[in-house]
Amino acid sequence: MPRFAPKKSMGRVEDPKGTVKRLLSYFKNYKWILLIVVICIIASSLTNVASSVFIKSLIDDYIEPLIGSTSPDFSGLYTLLVKMAIVFLVGVLTTFLQARLMIIVTQGILKKVRDSMFEKMQSFPISYFDTHTHGDVMSHYTNDTDALREMISESIPQLISSVITIVAVFFAMLYTNVYLTFVVILILVLMLNIVKIIGGKSANFFLKQQESLGKLNGYIEEMINGQKVIKVFNHEEIAKQDFDKLNENWAENSTNANMMANILMPIMGNIGNLQYVLLAVVGGYLAINNLGGITIGGITFGALTIGSIASFLQLSRSFNMPISRVSQQINSISMALAGAERIFKLMDEEPEINNGKVTLVNVEYVEDEIIETDKRTEKWAWKRLEDDGSTTYVPLTGYVEVKDVTFGYVPEKTVLKNVSFYAKPGQKIAFVGATGAGKTTITNLINRFYDVENGQIIYDGIDVKDINKDDLRRSLGMVLQDTNLFTGTIMENIRYGRLDATDEEIIEAAKLANADGFIRRLPDGYQTLLTNNGESLSQGQRQLLSIARAAVADPPVMILDEATSSIDTRTEKIVQDGMDKLMNGRTVFVIAHRLSTVRNSKAIIVLDHGEIIERGEHEALIAEKGTYYQLYTGAFELE
Repeated sequence: MPRFAPKKSMGRVEDPKGTVKRLLSYFKNYKWILLIVVICIIASSLTNVASSVFIKSLIDDYIEPLIGSTSPDFSGLYTLLVKMAIVFLVGVLTTFLQARLMIIVTQGILKKVRDSMFEKMQSFPISYFDTHTHGDVMSHYTNDTDALREMISESIPQLISSVITIVAVFFAMLYTNVYLTFVVILILVLMLNIVKIIGGKSANFFLKQQESLGKLNGYIEEMINGQKVIKVFNHEEIAKQDFDKLNENWAENSTNANMMANILMPIMGNIGNLQYVLLAVVGGYLAINNLGGITIGGITFGALTIGSIASFLQLSRSFNMPISRVSQQINSISMALAGAERIFKLMDEEPEINNGKVTLVNVEYVEDEIIETDKRTEKWAWKRLEDDGSTTYVPLTGYVEVKDVTFGYVPEKTVLKNVSFYAKPGQKIAFVGATGAGKTTITNLINRFYDVENGQIIYDGIDVKDINKDDLRRSLGMVLQDTNLFTGTIMENIRYGRLDATDEEIIEAAKLANADGFIRRLPDGYQTLLTNNGESLSQGQRQLLSIARAAVADPPVMILDEATSSIDTRTEKIVQDGMDKLMNGRTVFVIAHRLSTVRNSKAIIVLDHGEIIERGEHEALIAEKGTYYQLYTGAFELE
């Protein structure tokens, strides 16, 4: 099945306002906690300003008068120091409380984001996972959410604190001296322009960094899964070269992003130092020449003293620090917005369309009448709501008919061409042909992993497009060539086929698949813990568990896609008996390269380039001595 190329991003946050708006919606459940956080930030910011204001009073009112005094009175100084200590203590406590509360908010929001992503991902069609690397999808849960964590827990509180501090310090500076405040404003304009220029460029680079990191993770994931293939074909050097290209692209984008981020702080710091020196020179000049104050009605305001100059210099530090902090947080916010946009793009992907209204229900037959029941029975029926409001029940028999189906994964490439066949209840239909002939595509269409473009697939007289996808797939058991076992016990992995199955039913299913023998020889039997797709088991044993999983589901229709391809010949004979029992009384579609496994099929369909070229029973096809005969005898292989 072809993998489609995903759309490329333009390397920038396309809708920052929309992204911010969506992010804010996650904060609504924490509004009261956030209110307390804001109060704590305000209190903490004001204590920092108060400490600078105290310096003026400390120098002018207490330290300077005590200099040269023969009988100094330190009581006032002690009182002021106690007040300063109390203010600092309040700052420490509010900072601590704010940090603890933000942990609650941050982890709560990230949990909701991850839950939303995973819930939405479960609704995606198979085509989404065919067009996106698994590593890139994983990057949404790791790198992108981590960028969000840093922004919520650190950047946003520091941004709020910085804004409050800037406002409070500005008015404190204005109260201390207007002329020196004017000097600070001039420097501030220069700083803001630098932040705007550098910050704007860094945002684009950070988005490119996140995207290239996702591609890099996707490649690493593929290489880890394919290590055996890489070594068998001596592909190590090529793999290194491809990795180096992706890694170089990520390193280049990361370098550009961090270079813009890292040059901002030194620039801001040096401008701050320049401002400090300039204020000291201007302040000293104004103080010496008595030019710092403003006289209104004979009263002078803002006269410069040693204490006021020292206080103003400290205030200027307090003013520049949050501005530098804001510029620093712009980089984190840029990265977080880039990650958030990728997360929201994932959430905005089109879900699998599931507009079927026909559902599958348990039924009982009472005097030839179909009665729906909530308890599990061995009988099923399709429940259909008619246009007049009435309900009809169609017995689930497993009759499947494919009518003139034409399909392609991409419009310009047709995979199936006017394919038609049918399977009566209990019949076994086999598909044979070369790789890419369209065998697996047919089963994908029956399952509605993809919908047909032209033609119909009829299930018990109902178009599969009218059947709810969950119910359709519940009626279909599937054993794939590639096994997927999950972290958990063997019992839990088999129960994946039907969650309400009892332990006894699981053991019976394992016996049916001839898996019970090897399971009981394991140290913990059915409670043996499997990890990493059951790496402790052989490929054949993993396939037996997949067959047992399908058996416990007990569906009326089975699809076996190369189910025995990974099993050796001896094991295949053991499995075949269990497979025959599993298929007994069911409609079965079999895809097999080992033609010995399809001999007893009711009909064998030979496909070539998406078209049916032969069909019939084994003996009849052998007698025709056509393509199937040549395939069976090994004299010919479909191209």
